[in-house]
Amino acid sequence: RKYKVKKMTDNKQLSSPIDFSSVLAAAVHDMKNSLFLLIQSIENLAGELPSDNVEAREQVANVHYEASRLNTNLVQILSLYRSELESLPITVDECFIADLIDDVVGSNRLYVEQKKIGITIQVDSELSWYLDSELIYLLINDVLVNALRYGTSKIIISASVQNAHLNIKVEDDGAGYPPSMLEKSHESLSEFQLSQGRTGLGLFFARLIAAAHSQGENSGEISLSNGGDLGGSVFEVKIP
Repeated sequence: RKYKVKKMTDNKQLSSPIDFSSVLAAAVHDMKNSLFLLIQSIENLAGELPSDNVEAREQVANVHYEASRLNTNLVQILSLYRSELESLPITVDECFIADLIDDVVGSNRLYVEQKKIGITIQVDSELSWYLDSELIYLLINDVLVNALRYGTSKIIISASVQNAHLNIKVEDDGAGYPPSMLEKSHESLSEFQLSQGRTGLGLFFARLIAAAHSQGENSGEISLSNGGDLGGSVFEVKIP
């Protein structure tokens, strides 16, 4: 939607359109940069806290977690603005999957330590795939953040090649996905309705990222289920 504002130039009244979506995107970008600096400051603060000050370290870890979640949401909104809703522009290059997952886990180190959750990574160090590493990083990070929030003590992140697809899986030992979220995972993008909570922007964004990766008639996809090796939530993304 465009809004018009009136201004005076040489005593003549002119109208100039303002693209509100562009203004919003610029504001989101600016907020994202500020949040990045805030997150860095939180990490520096955490490093200076004495190890025996458990309460302070827990509070800092929680603030870091919430700031990271907000940063992820802003990145998602900015990416959706730049997309055509049904398609997301991607930059594909070779990526070593173990390194990518290590980066994701490392960025959540504070919250992992505070929650005392053990993360097992099952990925061949030589496994590589052609994909948009920044988008897949965002996808896996959002899934891991949810697993950390709803898991109890264990998370498994695995990756392998099955039927000419890269299959990345994140499992936790929590209560599992609610039925409403499992239902949404089977909806087409055109039918998907954004809502609050675990069935909101993150799942929609994951669907867009997966679908943007395609080879011929094959497109990436995600799937949600309960059970797996830990008995909780199981998130899978398959990239052709």
